[in-house]
Amino acid sequence: QVQLAESGGGLVQAGGSLRLSCVASGRTFSSYTMGWFRQAPGKEREFVATIRWTGDSTYYADSVKGRFTISRDNAKNTVYLQMNSLRPEDTAVYYCSARSVPWRGAITAMAAMGAYDYWGQGTQVTVSS
Repeated sequence: QVQLAESGGGLVQAGGSLRLSCVASGRTFSSYTMGWFRQAPGKEREFVATIRWTGDSTYYADSVKGRFTISRDNAKNTVYLQMNSLRPEDTAVYYCSARSVPWRGAITAMAAMGAYDYWGQGTQVTVSS
């Protein structure tokens, strides 16, 4: 069983930055592909970013490409989401996700919610205009 705990959400003005963190339990974090998703009120949960278990491959939704950066620190069992140039439309609950079985295929496949085994409880990000 893997437990994920997100933190770092909050209220920020448009154009500002936030860094989300997600700490995972378990001794094999280095083999997990990690992802970030978000869900705005009244909308479906959508993909934001993913990072392969090796750390050498990332993939982003078009809506955040160039503004958000996903990274990981395996020594700390932590994945990060650095969010810059935030916009009001980035307002959502952000969820961390983990895939416990190593994935060696195309990183784009990790944009699907069904690719992940575990989910965190989410952290709220609100961007004011």
